Formats: sequence, structure tokens, C-alpha cells
Amino acid sequence: MEKKIKVIILLLIVLVIAGIATHLFLTPSTVETAGSKNVTDMINRSVEIPASVKNVVATSPPMTTVLYMIAPDKLKAVNFQWTDDELKYVPSQYHNYPVIGGWYGSQDGSYEEFIASEPDIVIESIDEGGDGDLSTVKERQNKFGKIPVLAVNDTTNVEKIGDSITFMGEVVGAQDNAKQLNEFNNKYLNIVHEKASKLSDSNKKTVYYAQGDDGLQTNPSNSTHGQLIDLVGGVNVADSVSQANTTSGVQVSMEQVISWNPDKIITNDPEFYAKVYNDSNWGKINAVKNKEVYLSPQSPFKWFDRPVGANMIIGVPWTAKVIYPDDYKDINMKDATKEFYSKFYHIDLSDNDAKQILLDSGLKESNI
Repeated sequence: MEKKIKVIILLLIVLVIAGIATHLFLTPSTVETAGSKNVTDMINRSVEIPASVKNVVATSPPMTTVLYMIAPDKLKAVNFQWTDDELKYVPSQYHNYPVIGGWYGSQDGSYEEFIASEPDIVIESIDEGGDGDLSTVKERQNKFGKIPVLAVNDTTNVEKIGDSITFMGEVVGAQDNAKQLNEFNNKYLNIVHEKASKLSDSNKKTVYYAQGDDGLQTNPSNSTHGQLIDLVGGVNVADSVSQANTTSGVQVSMEQVISWNPDKIITNDPEFYAKVYNDSNWGKINAVKNKEVYLSPQSPFKWFDRPVGANMIIGVPWTAKVIYPDDYKDINMKDATKEFYSKFYHIDLSDNDAKQILLDSGLKESNI
């Protein structure tokens, strides 16, 4: 019996020693593998990133907007300053994101401030197929040092945004939220594609997109900033103007707008909207005569553009209701607004809140 006990003890000692050896020799490799992973970004670069991304920043507002919508607790800084009105629709825990600028229209990004936000990764927006993108990404990576930079196709086209949303969801561990955002977008894209395809030329409405406090800047068709007009089958009256600058818009005259005489006017500018019905020049236009001027909802992001990105997803059904109210009676815009704000802006609206947002945009109560 005593001999058997000694054998058992010896076996136990051997097993313990083997266990310790296994831990010493295998754990470092396992930790290293578990702590990081390689991903292929959207210009086919293999990039090593943490296995679990907890902190992320992006270099431009469209990308930051997507991150806020699908993973607000992992977003560590923003490129823009929210206004007080916009903050009314932002949960308090997200009010104090550091503002670190970025590289887009303003080109005011600070590498030092980006690095100070201690991101695990940086998201860099690229134009799909753009020749200069690789060099830009390499420059960012050089400046950010060991912080991985991931190139993601830009999210400025609401019809092509899905792959970028999915990619960012996978990278930051927000796959379910990204899937829900794409499903919401696809639902309304499918509706407007189907209805727009059946519009005859004689039934199409003419639309002017008024920018600036005087309303005399605009964007023609095929511009990212006016894309929702094209998407729902509206006829952009400014299609004939020069498209040399589709980012800031093109200047037009009052006489041009009067000659175009659009059926509908959409604007993103509250100042213009506040005075358009009292201006005798604008009063010569059918859209003004018929009370068919609409202000894109503004908060926490504009629905129509600026930035052009995922914030425009809720603008798809809104623009459809603005231009073709009779064709979209089956869309309950109040319910769509409440769903979008709850899932992606992380704030629950009452029926009255959602209704007021829509009434303030110019939609008639019967069209909500």
C-alpha cells in the first residue's frame, strides 16, 4: 500500500511539473495571439490591431458619425463641435468628447491631439479607387507610429455605404449594431428604388437645393450633397450649372432660381428657411407660393447632408415624403424617426418629440 501511495505521489509531481512547463513555454505565444489579430483594410493592407478594440477615433466626420452610431462608448474623440441645439439630442455621457479636428474640408487635424486620445486604432477615410489614398494612409501611419491606421472606403454615398459600415462594425466589435444600421438603410432604399423606377417624366417633381443663408448656393445632380434628390426620383433644377466645385456648392443668381421655378425647395440652413416665405423675390417661385419649402432636421446630425454619410440614412424616407408625399403614405415617418434615434443616436424620443422634429422641417401633419 505504501508503495502505491509513493507511485501516486510521484505521478502527481510529474503532472504538476508538466503543467508548469506547459504554462511557461506556451502562454507567451497564446497571449500574443489572443491579444492581437491581423485584418485586411479596404485597400488590401494587412494591419495588426488589438483583438478587442476599446478606443477608436476617425479622421473625418462621416467616419466619426458611423462610429458614434454603432459604438459610441468606444469613440474617444470627434472632429467637430456640437452646437447646444444638437446636444439636446445627444445623451449626456457623450457631451464631452474631445474635439481633435481632422483631415477633410477644414484640414485642421492635430496628430498630437489624436495620439493624446489614446486610440487603439485610427480610421482613415479613402475615396474608393482614388490614386492618392495609399500615400495618404502611409503618411498617417508614419505620423501615428505604432497606432494602427485602417483605410475604409468613404461613406458619402448612401447607396454604397453598407460595406464600410459592416467593416467598421467588425473591427470595433459592434457587428450587431452595424447590421441593424444597414438593415434600416436597405429597407428604405428598397422602397424608394421601387417607387422611383415607376415615375414617369411627366410626374417627376422639380427640386432646388438651397444652401447658405441667402439660398443662392446649390449642388447639381450627381453631387454627393444633392444625392437624395436624385435617389427618390426628383429632378434637380440646377443640373445645368457647372459642377466644378461639388463640395462647397456653386453660386447661382436669384434670376436663375426664378427661371427654374422649382416645385419643391430643400434647405439645410435655418436662417434661409426662417425668412424665405417673407421674401418677395422668393415669393415668385411656385415652391414658395405653395408652401413647399423644407428644412432638413438638424440634430444631432443633419438629415440631408453636411456631413454626407450615415446621418443621411434617415434622410432617405424624409426626402421621399417631402418630394412625393402621395407615393409614400405607407411610410410612418414618426415611427421611423423614433426607431432611428433610439437605435443609432441612443436617445428615446416621445411621439410628440418625433412629431415636432418633422413639423419643424415643414412636413404637413397629414404627411407624417
